[in-house]
Amino acid sequence: MSIDIGLIRKSWALVEPVADRVTVHFYAKLFADHPHIREMFPPAMDVQRDRLLQALTRVVLSLEDADGVVDYLGQLARDHRKYGVLPEHYPAVGRCLVIAMRANAGGAWRAEYDAAWIDAYQFIADVMIRAAEQESAYVPPLWNGVVVGHEMRTREIAVITVEPTQPYAFKAGQYATVQTSHWPKVWRPYSVANAPRRDNRLTFHVRVVPGGWVSTALAHHTRVGDTLLLGPPRGSLLLERAGTPHLIFIAGGTGLAPLKALIEESMWLPERPSIDLFHGVRHHGDAYDVRDLRDLRTHHRRLRVVQAVSDEIDGWRRENAVDALLNHRVSLDGDVFVCGSPDMVRVTAARLLHTGVPAHHIHTEYTPGAPTLVYS
Repeated sequence: MSIDIGLIRKSWALVEPVADRVTVHFYAKLFADHPHIREMFPPAMDVQRDRLLQALTRVVLSLEDADGVVDYLGQLARDHRKYGVLPEHYPAVGRCLVIAMRANAGGAWRAEYDAAWIDAYQFIADVMIRAAEQESAYVPPLWNGVVVGHEMRTREIAVITVEPTQPYAFKAGQYATVQTSHWPKVWRPYSVANAPRRDNRLTFHVRVVPGGWVSTALAHHTRVGDTLLLGPPRGSLLLERAGTPHLIFIAGGTGLAPLKALIEESMWLPERPSIDLFHGVRHHGDAYDVRDLRDLRTHHRRLRVVQAVSDEIDGWRRENAVDALLNHRVSLDGDVFVCGSPDMVRVTAARLLHTGVPAHHIHTEYTPGAPTLVYS
C-alpha cells in the first residue's frame, strides 16, 4: 500500500471541521457531472451523507492497519453491489471527492494532497472492485426475504423473523441492511438476533425511532407474508475476536440482538465460555426479550443474565448496564462485547477503559471512538 499516510492525515485535518460541507459539495458535483448515478440513491440524502463521512473517517484513521482496511473495504464493496455500483463509477467518485475537499479547505490545500488522495483512492477502488468481482461469481447482490413472523413486544419494539428465498450465509454478530417496499432505495442496518440456523431464517429486533422511515414501516406497516430486500451480511462483532474463556456482554436496548446471536453460537463450542450478560433498559416494560433470555439461560448453564433498569421511578434499583456490572463485582478478566446506541457504546467503552479493562479486550462494532451504527 503505497500511500503517504502523513499527507492524507494533514489534508483530512483541514477538511474534517467542515466535513458536512465537503459531503454536500461532493454529491452536488457527482450528480451534476454524472446524473445517471443519482438514480442509485434515495430521494433524501441526509443518511447517505453521514455514511460517506463515517466511511472516510474509518479509512483515514485505520490506514496503518492494512489488513483491517482491506477487510472493511471488502465488506463495503460487497454491500454496494445492491446499489448497482460498477467499476466505471469509481473514477468519477474519486475525482469529485478530491474536488470537494480542495474546494472546502479554505485555500490551504496543496498540490501534494491531490497526489496523496489519488493514490489512496486508487488503492480503495482496486480493493473494492476486486472484492465485488470475486463475490459476484457466486453470491447475489441482494436477497428477497419473506416475513414469517412479526410480534410487537412493546409499543416501540418489534421482533421480526424473515426467511430469505436463497441461502443467506452470515456469522453470528453480523448485521444486514434492510429495505421495505414502503421506502424504495432506503436501506437501514439491523443486527441478526440469532446464530445461523438450518431453516435459513433471520430474526431482527426493531425499535421504532421517532421519524424513522424504515423502523416505523417495519414495526407498524409490515405483515406476515410481506417481502423485504436484504443486503449482504456485514460487521465484525464476532465471537472469534475473543481470546478468553470468560465473556462479558453489555447491551443497551435492542443492542441485545447481536449479543444474543453470539450466546447462541457459544453453545456450539467444545469449550463453552462463561458469559455474563448485562442488558440495560430505561424502564422495566422495555425488557422485551425476557422469555427468550430465560430459555437461553436454561440451555446455556454458564450464562448469567442481569437486567439493569435506569429510569424507573418506583420499586426498582436505578442503574445502567455498566453500573450493574460493577455492582455485581464481576471480574473484569475477560473479553467485553458492547452493543447499543452510538452514545451508549462510546460512554460504556470509556468507562470500561477507566476501570482498567485493556482496549484490546473491548469489542464493539468498531473500535472505541470510531463511528458506530445508527438504526432508524
